[in-house]
Amino acid sequence: MLKNKKSQTKRNFQFSILNFQLRNSVFLAFVQKEFYHIFRDRWTMIILLILPIVMLILFGYAITTEIRNTNIAIYDPSQDIATQEILNKLQVSSYFKITKVLNNIDEVENTFQEGNIGLVIVISENFYQNILHTGEAKVQIIADASDPNNATTLTNYATSIISAYQQELLEIEKIPFQIKSEVKLLYNPQMKGAYNFVPGVLGMILLLICAIMTSVSIAKEKETGTMEILLVSPMKPLLIIISKVVPYFALSIINLTTVLLLSVYVLEVPIAGSLFWLIVISLIYIFMALALGLLISSVVSSQLLALLISGMALMLPVMLLSGMMFPTENMPWLLRAISQIVPAKWYILAVKKLMIKGLGVTSIYKELTILSSMALFFIVVSLKKFKNRLE
Repeated sequence: MLKNKKSQTKRNFQFSILNFQLRNSVFLAFVQKEFYHIFRDRWTMIILLILPIVMLILFGYAITTEIRNTNIAIYDPSQDIATQEILNKLQVSSYFKITKVLNNIDEVENTFQEGNIGLVIVISENFYQNILHTGEAKVQIIADASDPNNATTLTNYATSIISAYQQELLEIEKIPFQIKSEVKLLYNPQMKGAYNFVPGVLGMILLLICAIMTSVSIAKEKETGTMEILLVSPMKPLLIIISKVVPYFALSIINLTTVLLLSVYVLEVPIAGSLFWLIVISLIYIFMALALGLLISSVVSSQLLALLISGMALMLPVMLLSGMMFPTENMPWLLRAISQIVPAKWYILAVKKLMIKGLGVTSIYKELTILSSMALFFIVVSLKKFKNRLE
């Protein structure tokens, strides 16, 4: 009896071991299958392995309020030893690069309209002689305040450098004198933050509605299998795609109108330039974003991938590399190069020129050309890929 009981216990133990091994083998098979599915999908691998690297680089180098290598212009009618010292200190600092010397004070406005200059330093006539004879000299610091944060930072940098030179001169010359730094803010003298974030928010909203929602919508049709049903209908495939795009185009027009009305009547940000050209550049930007959404939907087969790719390829660059939140001047050269192909950057620049600075259409020829070229490129590539899939 005891022997039978021991035998039964042994059999139960062996059965438990076999059951445990079986469960482990089934569990490992499921794990192996899941790894296989992950490795088989290259987009999933990119999102899992590449996205953390991209985010670390972007957040590590892009998120900073420090501004470096800002192009500045100089108007120096004195050209004496004191003004040369001030200009040398500005030049050797990591904050400024003197890229333009003005011959006339009337060139200041045109210089800012070119869009490449962040600050203009205007030095008074007979600067050093005024220090010696009257004990006072003046320097005017003129900044583009359409971005109030940048303007404040740049004027603080310039004022600190001039003050440091004044302190050095006091110790050397032993003459009581004062260099008065007068700050002048163009386009936004009240330093309202809305002047800066309205163009950025407008660019982001239009991109969200058009590109992300369009790509997700068409990817949903492909994922659920209804796209094949639509393609065998009497309607031409191109008209089917256009019918998917039209609602988001209409919603984008409504959003554009809403944001502009709120900006003018609630946030008190005036449209200083041409409303017609502001609408034209916005429509081009909307077409470009819709075409980009079509391109994304043509290379993915699921909503999740469309959403993740849109978030990785659109949202992060718009927020970090368009100049909407952080200046691009102090970023590494690679990120500055990437920022040149971010569509939102050019749209935000154009909106600021038209809406905030009140400039004419000639000031946005570059932005119009770049956004139109991008729109044409995305439309051609997305339609070509769509036809290839049909074949």
